[in-house]
Amino acid sequence: MNTHNDLCPVCHGGCKQAGRTTFTVDLGFGVVVVRDVPAQVCDLCGTDWLEDSVAEKLEQIVEQARLKHPVVEVANWQQEIQSLPS
Repeated sequence: MNTHNDLCPVCHGGCKQAGRTTFTVDLGFGVVVVRDVPAQVCDLCGTDWLEDSVAEKLEQIVEQARLKHPVVEVANWQQEIQSLPS
């Protein structure tokens, strides 16, 4: 049985479930894409939500990419979090 917290607040018909998403940010001079990011994802509309700890790691990944100044950088979540400083 689904609890009220599991219901999607966007479409009101789906349920939030553990899944993966792709995070994309436009830096102005380039784009950073991080694939396979853990998230809660609506099984109906696909809207996703990130935990605070995941968002913090994404900020670090984006900052490292910003220093490289790429036009396009595509990263995999697992590989990137292993290379982040503790």
